[in-house]
Amino acid sequence: MEGRRFRRQARIRAHTLLPLRSTRLSNTISCWYCDLKISRFNEPIYQFGQKYARYLRVWFSVGVGFSLSVLFGVTMILIWESVATLCLSDGSDKISDLFSSLLLGANPSVFGFYMSLTDVLYLVVSTVVSVAVHEFGHAAAAASEGIQLEYIAIFLAVLFPGALVALNHELLQIKPHSASLRIYCAGIWHNAVFCAACGLALLLLPLMLSPFYIHGEGPVVLGISGSSPVSGYLSPGDVIMSLDGTKISNAREWLEMANFLEKQTLVSSESQVVKGFLTVNRKTYCVPSSLVEKSVTVLLRSNQTACPDEHFAFVSVPCFESSAQSSNKEAYDIQRINNNGYCLNSADIVKLRSCKSLWTTDIRSGCICSENELCMSPVQMPGVVWVEIMYRSPYSLQCMKLENNLTVVESSDSGDDCHKTFLFVGDVISMARSVSMTSFQPRVASPFGSYLADMIEKILACTFQVSVALALLNSLPVYGLDGESILEASSFCVTVLSPGRRRLLLQASLFGGSIISCLVFIRIFLIKFW
Repeated sequence: MEGRRFRRQARIRAHTLLPLRSTRLSNTISCWYCDLKISRFNEPIYQFGQKYARYLRVWFSVGVGFSLSVLFGVTMILIWESVATLCLSDGSDKISDLFSSLLLGANPSVFGFYMSLTDVLYLVVSTVVSVAVHEFGHAAAAASEGIQLEYIAIFLAVLFPGALVALNHELLQIKPHSASLRIYCAGIWHNAVFCAACGLALLLLPLMLSPFYIHGEGPVVLGISGSSPVSGYLSPGDVIMSLDGTKISNAREWLEMANFLEKQTLVSSESQVVKGFLTVNRKTYCVPSSLVEKSVTVLLRSNQTACPDEHFAFVSVPCFESSAQSSNKEAYDIQRINNNGYCLNSADIVKLRSCKSLWTTDIRSGCICSENELCMSPVQMPGVVWVEIMYRSPYSLQCMKLENNLTVVESSDSGDDCHKTFLFVGDVISMARSVSMTSFQPRVASPFGSYLADMIEKILACTFQVSVALALLNSLPVYGLDGESILEASSFCVTVLSPGRRRLLLQASLFGGSIISCLVFIRIFLIKFW
């Protein structure tokens, strides 16, 4: 006897239904497949489905409409992608990006790329919860139709985990096709609703945690990789205030600003002022003449310097007094720059004030450097970003004393209070990714407070993404997934065709859908990760 089963991967052979209390289940173990069958939840789920059968049928009828709409939409995307690929068209890039983002998320680390051990744990928990919600939908829908479960199974096929519910195939065959559709579509419907619930929880999370956490006033450092270039400056618990003068409110803005600065440097490097082989950075500092006299003078060649560690090459640049010159971006072009640079320590430079941007659009701005100071700018090296990072250490002993004394802490570059600033020169994107952050600041100092909020946020975000992926994958018209069963039940509505032609149309749809799905997934993988 063949039994109908629901799971994320494929169907396997079912056992003949026996009385539930006397059934003895045997687990399957082989070289490529093993499973664990559970029948303990059969009776509670059946009682629940029968008790609320009227409401559950209405609930799952709504799910039928939603699932069929998703199946139709996914099928149209597959057809569009296949046509665009065969025609070598670039017009489907936006659709590919959207489809891959829904399946894999905006960040590829969610599905196994560049993942830490904690990310793997979040993914496992999210997958278990999402699969449980999916299978509970099938089980509850079957129970509301009066169909008992044989068992619930958790399996591992090769390296791919999954779950299934085994139903009484004889009872399922005598049910109307509308009842079968409610059962087949229940998993996709439950994943979609669960995804919406996770999304709503993410939106309301700052409000729900507001009694214990502050949100949106700077990301908190959770951890720093050992190879991070800022490991000697930032520590867990530090709060990022600004990045290159721009206020940072949350962890997302930290990464977005790093990407923006990287792109800005690449674009501006083409339009920056170049004298022979010298490219000058936009940043300027009022450097005391005494500091310049003590520095080491180096010869600049093709944007290469020989400065020692923690030292960078600077050149003297014009500091315009008149607003007319300040407003002219080309004014600097007529200035003569020699090929000598000065090696200055970044720790000394960050304490100094800026004489202004070289190409400011504010015509009222002028030079603020005194007669004993030189306006100097760092030499721009290829692929190197010069960034100022301001942070504070709210849980340091000195900062807590200041807060207890109700002292107003002003921003300072001297490092004498809570606020500190340092310069980073290098690959800003790699630097930003090497620091793990959360947008939630605990109101009360606690060693695990920030980690708890971050864990809740990441589990919700990961569960949201996994639920979306499960709903879309099971909507695909391919063999072994819910899409096959939904197509099979829907084919009986096509009464103009004979049973033989319906079966032929079904097999052709599934075969074509499976081939196209494989090609689309390969294409998405190559575009996103290759």
